[in-house]
Amino acid sequence: MSHKALARKHRPRAFSEVATQEHVSETLRRAVANNRVGHAYLFCGPRGVGKTTLARVLAMALNCPDRTDEGEPCGECESCTRIWGGHTALDVVEIDAASNRGVDDARDLRERAMYAPSAEGRTKVYIVDEAHMLTREAWNALLKILEEPPPRVIFVFATTEPQKIQQAAAPILSRCQRFDFRRIGVPDIVARLSTVLEQEGASSPEDALRVIARKADGGMRDALSLLDQVISLTGGEVDLDSVRRVLGLVEDERYIDLVDVLRNGPHEAVFGLVQHLVDEGYDLVEFYHGLLDVLRTMLRLRLSPEADVDVQDDVRAQLADRAEAFAPGDLVRMLSAAADLETQGSLRRSSNPRLPIEMLLLRMSFLDKTVGLEELITALGGESKTNNGEGSGGTADPKGEGAAAAAPEEEQAKALRSSSVAEEDAVAGQDQLSVTELITPSDDICEAWARWVVSGRRVPSGLGPFLQSASVSEESDGGLLITPLPGPAMERLGRSAVIEAIREGMTPFLGRMPILRVALPEDGRGGGGRITREEVHADTLKALYRQEPRLERAVKELDLELME
Repeated sequence: MSHKALARKHRPRAFSEVATQEHVSETLRRAVANNRVGHAYLFCGPRGVGKTTLARVLAMALNCPDRTDEGEPCGECESCTRIWGGHTALDVVEIDAASNRGVDDARDLRERAMYAPSAEGRTKVYIVDEAHMLTREAWNALLKILEEPPPRVIFVFATTEPQKIQQAAAPILSRCQRFDFRRIGVPDIVARLSTVLEQEGASSPEDALRVIARKADGGMRDALSLLDQVISLTGGEVDLDSVRRVLGLVEDERYIDLVDVLRNGPHEAVFGLVQHLVDEGYDLVEFYHGLLDVLRTMLRLRLSPEADVDVQDDVRAQLADRAEAFAPGDLVRMLSAAADLETQGSLRRSSNPRLPIEMLLLRMSFLDKTVGLEELITALGGESKTNNGEGSGGTADPKGEGAAAAAPEEEQAKALRSSSVAEEDAVAGQDQLSVTELITPSDDICEAWARWVVSGRRVPSGLGPFLQSASVSEESDGGLLITPLPGPAMERLGRSAVIEAIREGMTPFLGRMPILRVALPEDGRGGGGRITREEVHADTLKALYRQEPRLERAVKELDLELME
């Protein structure tokens, strides 16, 4: 007796048995029950998610003599059995548009559809699979019959690429009811595989079924086909090792070893790891996709240790432990470098995929570690000026004199923090001030400017470093003249909206709305020209270096790169 594939043997026989597509199956079932079935449907979605299956179930329900009041076919009568098995049926015709795509095929279909069904009460159903393969002329030949269909004739078009139908024959879409099928989730696939194994008299641990489900990429048919392969190898008992052998998947231990090399070295060990994979016959492209999953899992665990990741518990613990050795920024850069390999297509086009894989792993191994700016400045023996309360401009204070000069300000801050609750309530509504830092207005507009810039309160986004490095002076009318560094800051400071934002931000520090003027030289870059990303980055670095000279020295001596 010939073997029937699991994907065919366990095809659903009712709307309720189709996994994940309830938004489609329930709509069709109710349409059948209420006699509101449309004349043309367009089923769109990835392969193996139930498009053709639901088309057959719909045909079964329309032609089943024992159909339930809820619109479900019985699945047992001769009509249902023939349609479900894909056998020849007079009133249900399946057409492969990939091989019957021309205008002559469409005309033949149109002529056949004009004939009445084979018996009273039956409905003719034409299921056109891979409908996007039809030519523009073929679609044009079907336009009229789809606009004015014969009685008791239904068309179901199934496609994985609806955008091609949109390009070839947009009017078709308005003549069909469109349903978009979803990819089937891993839990639903695992549940279905467990049911199939039980009916087949076999068993499997859930971990093995989850590996199959992930490999199927949302397709139930693919999952059943893979399960069929594994059963053929094992004879019934499906375990994790047999699944990996059949699918050609790399063991988790190999990825753990690779992460250890990327973390601790030596760099040359990368070549040995890849050599072992090649010697044992593993597909390097498959290894690459597994590497993407591992890096993504590590990043998720690094950012959220309680994240729900789809890996075994012991593997999760090992990856979480190793993820702690990497900064989140390092994992992001590693994952980005790995993703670029696929985006650029170098792996697919390469006649020797081993080379791009080795180069990718070496890049990860030699990747510079991400160091926080505050951590770097602290390691150099000081704190940034934005933290010690000094004004903008000037040079570094390596002898600690700045700390002594800041002592009166610290005492003043302590005195302010000990103010009464009533005084805090009086100013709580001004600029969302912190309850631990009250603002006393200053009569000196330059002092008010310095205090406002250092506080960072309501400073326009991206202008903090520029404003701290700008020169200010009081004018005869009590206004403030701002002279910024040349660059994109000039252009922004020339905008009225930015000036108004600065005036409103300074008001609590001055006790009144200040008068502001910006010195814009005629040869400056502030003439409204477009600001490039490179200009913004360069001017930001200049402002940071003026504010913290130790940072500039560290960047030059250690050959560092400041990340945005």
